[in-house]
Amino acid sequence: MNTTLQIRIDNKTKKSAAKILESLGLDLSSGIKIFLNQVLQHKGIPFLVLTENGFTQEQEKKILAESKKTMALYRAGKIKAYDSVEEMEKAILG
Repeated sequence: MNTTLQIRIDNKTKKSAAKILESLGLDLSSGIKIFLNQVLQHKGIPFLVLTENGFTQEQEKKILAESKKTMALYRAGKIKAYDSVEEMEKAILG
């Protein structure tokens, strides 16, 4: 037995996706069916979901946490910042 699925999406996204799927010989409904079947097969989203920075949410959270720790160490005077790689090399190598 079939059922109806209704979603709300902006017109530009719908038209762009329909055009791409059409070039693959599919209509929008078939593309959505394929996606949902892949969700079932993978037991989740069948591709990596990336943030606008190109990382997974887990990776981005880790980077932000490390950045926060680094800034706290810098503010506490426990680490030094350098204006260039050359300046850092000079400080390290003497």
